[in-house]
Amino acid sequence: MTMHSEQSEVADIEFRGITKRYGNVVAVDDISLSVERGSFFSFLGPSGCGKTTSLRLIAGFEQPTEGDVYIGGASVIGVPPHKRPVNMVFQQYALFPHMTVSENIGYGLRQRSPKPSKADMQKQIDETLEMVQMSGFGPRRVWEMSGGQQQRVALARALINHPTVLLLDEPLAALDRKLRRDMQIELQTLQRDVGITFILVTHDQEEALSMSDRICIMRDGQIAQSGSPRELYDHPVNRYVADFVGKTNFIPGKISGINGSSISIAGENGQEFFASPSMGAPQLQIGGHASVAIRPELIVIGPSNSEARNLDADITFNGRVKNQIFLGEHTEYLIDADGIGEILVMLPKHKESAGGGFNRGDVVTIGWKNDIALALEDS
Repeated sequence: MTMHSEQSEVADIEFRGITKRYGNVVAVDDISLSVERGSFFSFLGPSGCGKTTSLRLIAGFEQPTEGDVYIGGASVIGVPPHKRPVNMVFQQYALFPHMTVSENIGYGLRQRSPKPSKADMQKQIDETLEMVQMSGFGPRRVWEMSGGQQQRVALARALINHPTVLLLDEPLAALDRKLRRDMQIELQTLQRDVGITFILVTHDQEEALSMSDRICIMRDGQIAQSGSPRELYDHPVNRYVADFVGKTNFIPGKISGINGSSISIAGENGQEFFASPSMGAPQLQIGGHASVAIRPELIVIGPSNSEARNLDADITFNGRVKNQIFLGEHTEYLIDADGIGEILVMLPKHKESAGGGFNRGDVVTIGWKNDIALALEDS
């Protein structure tokens, strides 16, 4: 899938027909995209999908086999990394252990020609420390810092040279879950405060969804879909994207009818389902393989043999609670539903409190409205 921006004049990064080969392996396969100035953009995908190679092509650590890379409207083909208006924060931070925090942050300034005066350098270091909420930490050694503090030092070192674009290579992977969530908020706030373009590479869907203005989901070196987090979550173009962004239930079948915005799908058990086509997805054909996709938070659940009208559902199934996971703000129920197999249901705490919840082994009824189900290609 090749994408072109209609606003290339405000793009900080553009790929124009980029392909990168390593021998017979195609890491990036003829992609075109643009990253709007001042945005938070993420490459998301599994290992080997081409996202890290794309980042390295922007940084200058790799050169494309075909195509052109533009930064700020100018081609950077052949321009070495240190002459590009970008800085990179690596997964392991790559800080100098023998230097203080201030010395690490000021390293880039000392490489400039002409080199700033000591007073000017210290002023810039202090301002950057304040930007990442680490005022007063300058004299400390790197090995005295926590993982989150080291992350901030790495960010400060990258930001002090005022890059046009900041590249983030899985920067939160080494942090524990709570600290990672805190740093996601801090990174998003920092990006808005400094106003420069951030480009993140991650395999963590939650990380990309929570921070990004736009996300490019990659698969086998190509763009599977690009859009805002809400667009990707609500309107995935195929099963691969829906499966990668959030949790989704899939019921496979064949398309048996198309009537405007309503698609009927015959499930493997003979049950007929009704679903809507996803906006922007390829047109589906009668007889083609497709899946009914239902997000678990949109499924309703009630006591055994509840009527559809009482659950406010168009279609219902009886089933048994196979597993229950309490996660604080919501509970996940894995339901072995009659005729369609395992279905994941996410019940918010306030709804569970009202009904008392369910236990493993309970017989229940689940259901959903037809208009929340999507018909997606199995590709």
